[in-house]
Amino acid sequence: MLAQTATAAPPSSARITKEISWLADDAREGRGVGTAGLDQAADFIAKAFAEIGLEPGGTDGYFQPFQLDPDSPALAHTDFGGAWVKNVVGILPGTGSLAGQVVVLGAHYDHLGHGNHGYETSSRDTAAVKGIQNGADDNASGTVALIETARVLAGRQASDRRTFVFVAFTAEELGTIGSVYYVEHPARPLESTEVMLNFDMVGRLSGDSLTVGGTGSAEELSAVLDRANVKYRLNLGKQADPWGASDHAVFYAKDIPVLHFYTQLHQDYHTSQDDWDKINMVGIADVVGFASDVAWELATSPAEVTYLAFERPAPPAGGPRASLGTMPDMVSSGLEGMRVQGVREGTAAAEAGIKAGDIILQIGDVVVKDVYGLQEALTTYKTGETVTIVFLRDGERMETKATLK
Repeated sequence: MLAQTATAAPPSSARITKEISWLADDAREGRGVGTAGLDQAADFIAKAFAEIGLEPGGTDGYFQPFQLDPDSPALAHTDFGGAWVKNVVGILPGTGSLAGQVVVLGAHYDHLGHGNHGYETSSRDTAAVKGIQNGADDNASGTVALIETARVLAGRQASDRRTFVFVAFTAEELGTIGSVYYVEHPARPLESTEVMLNFDMVGRLSGDSLTVGGTGSAEELSAVLDRANVKYRLNLGKQADPWGASDHAVFYAKDIPVLHFYTQLHQDYHTSQDDWDKINMVGIADVVGFASDVAWELATSPAEVTYLAFERPAPPAGGPRASLGTMPDMVSSGLEGMRVQGVREGTAAAEAGIKAGDIILQIGDVVVKDVYGLQEALTTYKTGETVTIVFLRDGERMETKATLK
């Protein structure tokens, strides 16, 4: 029998701190494929699922093991072909007339290890500072948010509720391999899956600003977020695009509506500086509370959400896309332009004098109204080209030149 908590206790920031500091400790070796730390993290998640009372959803208890294809082009320049990895799957069975339908919640628990053995192209560390890539935000934060959301939802009761499937994905950093395997071998049928919620980098909540991507994947999702946010009053940045470089896109490719919760990029992304002491633990508790309410409405509403098709962005032609080195502010809305949240050191933007808070209006001949305008510019121009950037700084219109890298 599935154990149920009598009441849904609020998320504990103290417990969140304990869990993230353990997952992002040097002893976990960056949770890279092939490390003992990745297996230890899987065991940790499975133990948490069991303590919460989730039913095992894998082929080996909570584990869904599989072997990485040694002939996969994605692994051609790595040491990981043929390695065994595993997703971790827990199930909270539904109730009443909705029990046959499914809501999936997921987060990837792997990271970049020591930034070697094939992770070099993902790591942003220089050779001089390379160390263990603990991935506290990416994605120990999302892993813990998944666990704590499961804890909250397991403590709630409803006479009619869809089944919750919680999946901690492996090998996301190698190309969403874990989620690709899951949709091919789902714990519950994909045709019964109503929606998927993904936590990826939710540990840097600042100014109560939370971005939720994928609102354009179903008609009802934006309104669901608004209703849940009446209680939390987060500064929500809703992004319609359901695609992106994380596990939710794999589900959307199977015509399943998705939501992606995240709290912005930052300078420590994919570096050995992404450590647990920089995580906003109270912020994660807020994200967990908010996401739990969103998931609960999606699981208990009698009506199904209405899938919407959203065109997949075309990949850049002619090789790798050029890079500017800005981190866009995905929360700001109502701007005519793209506000810069941060600038990475040593990049084209940094060398051109672009700063956090600047609002980019135009790159070369491309008018930039939002992040999609930035993407268009970076596919229009190639690495090595010098472009004029028009931007606002403190209300003043300015220009600079940048050589794309």
